[in-house]
Amino acid sequence: MSEITVLGSCGAWPEPGRACAGFLVSHNGYRVLLDLGYAALPRLLEHCPDGAVDAVVVTHAHPDHCVDVSGLARVRHYAGDTSKTPLYCAPGVLDVLAMLEPRPHPSTVFDVHDLDGTRELGPFQVKTHRLPHHVPNFGVRLSAPGFTVAYTGDSGPSPVLAELGRDADLLISDATLQGPSPESEPRYVMTAAEAGFWASKAGAKRLLLTHFWPGSDRSVSVKEAREVFGGEVIAAEEGLVITL
Repeated sequence: MSEITVLGSCGAWPEPGRACAGFLVSHNGYRVLLDLGYAALPRLLEHCPDGAVDAVVVTHAHPDHCVDVSGLARVRHYAGDTSKTPLYCAPGVLDVLAMLEPRPHPSTVFDVHDLDGTRELGPFQVKTHRLPHHVPNFGVRLSAPGFTVAYTGDSGPSPVLAELGRDADLLISDATLQGPSPESEPRYVMTAAEAGFWASKAGAKRLLLTHFWPGSDRSVSVKEAREVFGGEVIAAEEGLVITL
């Protein structure tokens, strides 16, 4: 059985009752955590007592995507489990975690690796794509027999998104903004319509919009994405479980 659980869906900071970026991907009992931003840790613990996941992947060093990994390190440390959880992260993430909590240092809790590249991770083949953002950010493509999930982290519009999401069963995409595309350059986040455009270019089957700016009407984002993407469009909601 394969499923994705939304732990957090807000960008920048969490709205009341919500959390920032976090997704739990489960396949045949193997669990990969994609990002863990503000307020996402308690939601993870609802599904994984003692924070027992098989691997953690962090797309970039902004706190709305990584700060609760520090809390996860405390959970793992004080649970007394001496095995190290693999942590694959973009440049700068380890520095943020170490500044938040040097004792226990994150490298004593996690087996830390660079995220960039292609590798096998449990049942998954993991491939990354560098995407435009304020800091180094890697889109992540997870493939297992029978399905593929792609996740942008945060990203501005880029042709690389079509490769990241190529024929994916589910593309999880940054949709921070609404309305017309901003004219300012360079661009480091996307509108919902841009997310839909690149999902269409990629030939993705379903599109999960996330990283909503706090206070946004998410139904508006879904409507704008549907205008340019013919597949199913879903707004990420905390606790939502999608079966693949």
